[in-house]
Amino acid sequence: MQGSLETTALVGFGKIFTLFFITLGPLKVLGPFAQLTRDMDEATMRKIAVRAFVLALIAVVVGGFAGQVLLESWGISSSSMLLAGGIIFALVGLSLVLEQYQPVHPTPAPLPAVPMAAALRIAFPLVVTPYGIAALIVVLANSPRDARTAGVLAILLAVMVLNLLAMLYVRRIMAGITVIVLQIAGAVLGVLQVALAVDMILRALHELKLIGG
Repeated sequence: MQGSLETTALVGFGKIFTLFFITLGPLKVLGPFAQLTRDMDEATMRKIAVRAFVLALIAVVVGGFAGQVLLESWGISSSSMLLAGGIIFALVGLSLVLEQYQPVHPTPAPLPAVPMAAALRIAFPLVVTPYGIAALIVVLANSPRDARTAGVLAILLAVMVLNLLAMLYVRRIMAGITVIVLQIAGAVLGVLQVALAVDMILRALHELKLIGG
């Protein structure tokens, strides 16, 4: 599927990094991972983190390209996918901004004793979220050139490596004032995601000739 040049310009590499960082990045992983592994020794926690990283990276790449193939086979235009992605990202961004006002979530069930099974629980859906895969599908659908696709995959790899580092050093990161800083960063990035989503929706509506300007 060939994305238009206007759509490609809309989702530049800087915005792609921000989008991946919000939807697939470490801010949403740190708290739950720290809670789920709080009673584990350091070696076991690191084994789970590495395996979750590998599983998540494979899953998100396969899911992204599979979604792109389905878009092409179903004849869905890049503008329509851009509109759908904008709506999804707006809802996710709003949930991030309003998360602090939501009731406290119950304590999750403990991880399985087998490291690979525990890694699967971490990878899905903690690291690889449905809206994160949607983000990758939207970006790939609007990447008409191989060089741009390679750049997208490099950004994705960088974000997934940040996830790995966050899980490996979660006990140091979650100490002291860092938690407050991360909450503020999450709220700011949530607002930026909503703004980017609105931009995507408007661009898609313009490309579909539903609005002018």
